[in-house]
Amino acid sequence: MFFDLTFMILFVILILGIVILFTIIPVGLWISALAAGVRVGLFTLVGMRLRRVVPSKIVLPLIKAVKAGLDLDTSKLEAHYLAGGNVDRVVDALIAAQRAGIELNFSRAAAIDLAGRDVKDAVKVSVTPKVIETPVVAAMAKDGIQLKATARVTVRANIERLVGGAGEETIIARVGEGIVSTIGSSDSHKKVLENPDLISKTVLQKGLDAGTAFEILSIDIADVDVGKNIGAELQADQAEADKKIAQAKAEERRAMAVATEQEMRAKVQEMKAKVVEAEAEVPKALAQALREGKLGVMDYYNLQNILADTNMRENIARTTSLEKDNEKKK
Repeated sequence: MFFDLTFMILFVILILGIVILFTIIPVGLWISALAAGVRVGLFTLVGMRLRRVVPSKIVLPLIKAVKAGLDLDTSKLEAHYLAGGNVDRVVDALIAAQRAGIELNFSRAAAIDLAGRDVKDAVKVSVTPKVIETPVVAAMAKDGIQLKATARVTVRANIERLVGGAGEETIIARVGEGIVSTIGSSDSHKKVLENPDLISKTVLQKGLDAGTAFEILSIDIADVDVGKNIGAELQADQAEADKKIAQAKAEERRAMAVATEQEMRAKVQEMKAKVVEAEAEVPKALAQALREGKLGVMDYYNLQNILADTNMRENIARTTSLEKDNEKKK
């Protein structure tokens, strides 16, 4: 009975030891590496565990690299993993570059990966060029007609400039700027419509890929449409503005004329008041002249006859004028 209990305890301890051994030391991964011809020591795998590195993230990419003929070791891969890089993606990129005949070493591939770029996709774009389509770019020719153009830019990744080089947004912005500049310098929009390749040739000569992670292979104008007549709209807006200015000046002159007329009327009223005031003094002057003997009675009557004759003539003239106006109206 005691012997059976001891045997059971030893068996359990053995099982626990094997489980702990396989947990700490990935024996299955070690056997796979040996079968693939990759020499990785057990203590190396234990060290990865202690450094909190997932051994499969290092050993499996290393197996791919060795099978592809690349000279890599676990220390480089582990360092890249600890730096936050994607080891598997870097190894795939190195294999693709080797197959395509592109010169790419591990240090540069790791730097590209740590810079946040997809190094595998970069190698793919370097082998197979990529087409970037720009949004609609609107520009106005010298004759005032607006043109809307879209372009397709064929680019190839430049491995040497992937670290620190500008991305697709910069290419799109520069191409758009080139389209605007080319259309704006054209004397007529018809010239651009007749030769749309003029845009692509002019833009391509500007060296727009300088400082970017790409090499521009070609720029093709996909579509050119006629937009608004900006020149006519600007002239119409200018005419409307001139009209408003002229109306404002005319209103100012009218206001000045009204003010002048009112001022003249005020002066006329003032003169009439003075005349009435002077006429009121006439009887007093006549009476004073009669009292002082400066004016005789017959002179006074003659003056009255002259005034009466003058009033009669004015009434006759006024009546004649009214009759003529009535005849015109009839």
